[in-house]
Amino acid sequence: MKELILVIAKALVDHPNDVRVSEKEDARGNLVFGLSVNPSDVGKVIGKQGKIAKALRTVVSSAAVKSGRRITIDIDS
Repeated sequence: MKELILVIAKALVDHPNDVRVSEKEDARGNLVFGLSVNPSDVGKVIGKQGKIAKALRTVVSSAAVKSGRRITIDIDS
């Protein structure tokens, strides 16, 4: 999942070297990925009215069906 998020995010931003993905597990056992990008690229990852962020979350959630775990993505600058 981490690699999938990296590939998609790097394709969206102007500064692909600044893209970082962290992984942690919450209290319920769900995976939480933190996506960190250059502050000037935050809008490109979120998109108008959050459409790109929602699409990214949908793709990752669909890919996570095999693992049977719930995955969330937090976007930071």
